[in-house]
Amino acid sequence: MTAVSKIRGKELLTLAAMICVVAMTQIDMTIVSIAAPDIQHELKLSSTGVQWIVTGYLVALAAVFALGGRLADVVGRRTMAVTGTLVFIISSALCGATPSGDLAETWLVGFRILQGIGAALMFPAALSIVVRSFPIERRGRALAIFFAVAGGLTCIGPFAGSYLVEWTWRSIFWINIPIAIIGLILMFIAKVPNDRSSEPIDWGGAVLLAAGMALSVVGFQQASSWGWESLPTLGCIIGGAIVIGLFLEYERHQSSPLLRLSFFSNRVFASQNAILLLASCAFVPVFFFASMYAQIALGWSTANAGTYLLIFFAGFAPGVQIGGRMLDKGKARSAVIWGSLLSAAGFFAWAARLTTLSENQQWPWIVLAGLGLGMLIGSANTDAINQVPSENYGEATGVTQTSRNYGASLGLAVLGTILSTSLHSRILHSLTAMGIDSATADQVAAGMHGSGGGSASSVFSQFGANAGSVFHAIQIDYAEACQIVFRGLGLFMVAAAAVALLALPRQRSTPAESNSQG
Repeated sequence: MTAVSKIRGKELLTLAAMICVVAMTQIDMTIVSIAAPDIQHELKLSSTGVQWIVTGYLVALAAVFALGGRLADVVGRRTMAVTGTLVFIISSALCGATPSGDLAETWLVGFRILQGIGAALMFPAALSIVVRSFPIERRGRALAIFFAVAGGLTCIGPFAGSYLVEWTWRSIFWINIPIAIIGLILMFIAKVPNDRSSEPIDWGGAVLLAAGMALSVVGFQQASSWGWESLPTLGCIIGGAIVIGLFLEYERHQSSPLLRLSFFSNRVFASQNAILLLASCAFVPVFFFASMYAQIALGWSTANAGTYLLIFFAGFAPGVQIGGRMLDKGKARSAVIWGSLLSAAGFFAWAARLTTLSENQQWPWIVLAGLGLGMLIGSANTDAINQVPSENYGEATGVTQTSRNYGASLGLAVLGTILSTSLHSRILHSLTAMGIDSATADQVAAGMHGSGGGSASSVFSQFGANAGSVFHAIQIDYAEACQIVFRGLGLFMVAAAAVALLALPRQRSTPAESNSQG
């Protein structure tokens, strides 16, 4: 019998409802990447604004996730699942209704942050409902389906978005509304209970965690505009690190902490969270940068860019299966090490071929990068959660999701800044070498920061018969700047492999033994 056939009627309805509401949060982690050039072109956003459309969502998700889990316990799991869903779809509708003009960037980034908050309120409540709706003998199957669907949708987001954008980029936000309505209806039919517990909420910890994460990401994100050595950049990065340190110290003295730091006394749990953070610095950012590369350097349409990203999923999907089987055989360490190394090799080889502007020379390495990440992500996540007793799965997932979302936002901020800085200097060099005056070259470089071909057309029209040559030069410049970024993705995976080799023990206890040890 399949895993689904072993789940009973009401349980299946509950699981379907939770998957529907969580589906939106996972798709929205990556779907915006495919629409970024269209959004920027129509709304005339800055390159930093485009990155914040993705990063703002991830930072909010990471910063509020742990608080969302605690609110679900105290206020009621169904209440928070419904509340989070409503916040999410209202903010989605408002993202899709972004007006043109000077207000556009602030409006869209602001409601993307609100979307992230809604997701952070909804996801932990949904997970807790799944855990509590299934008896222990069927819980594992339910969680396997829940996480498999959630992980798969992260990859499918850009591909689905490529077709929605053909209509309008606004539809990538509006599509959330019918999915949410289905989830809410299923929740009502399943009569999801609203059980709660009387526990204090660690508001102080929530504020410190949100402030520390936001400060550090802002510092890295704005470094290209402010300068790496500027006081605001250093103040945000160092200040963020200090606040996160204060949060960790504060949590040690709380009787009901926001994040149970005692979990980190388990060596495997701590190591796998570090690995997830590093891997996530590559996992979500790759969709953003690959999409921009396909549309700018390759000159592809949005739909074709979605196909380019689907190549990655061709490796990721079987990688998840391979990693899962290795995990089941007690080889989580091997799955993580090999996954990290294969993905790193894929990213480095992919980077080396970006300047060929040829998909045929790149696709085997795109598949390899996806295969490695697929082997790693699911294995590391499940292995970390397996280290805690089943009654703490919800809290443990809060930790792993916080690690993953913070890693994704940090990776996008750091690599996005590197891309902007490198691209600007390369375009200046290329255009001045072609005899174009430095002022015009600087104007073109500023206009090309993260822009798509569509938004660049007016910039190139001023060069008349030489527009084609100028555009080709910029395609190469963008590909060369992306090489640095993709090597950075590879370095994150090398770092994940190093943590796995050095920190994960060779001899492992079974999950049951780990649980009994608390």
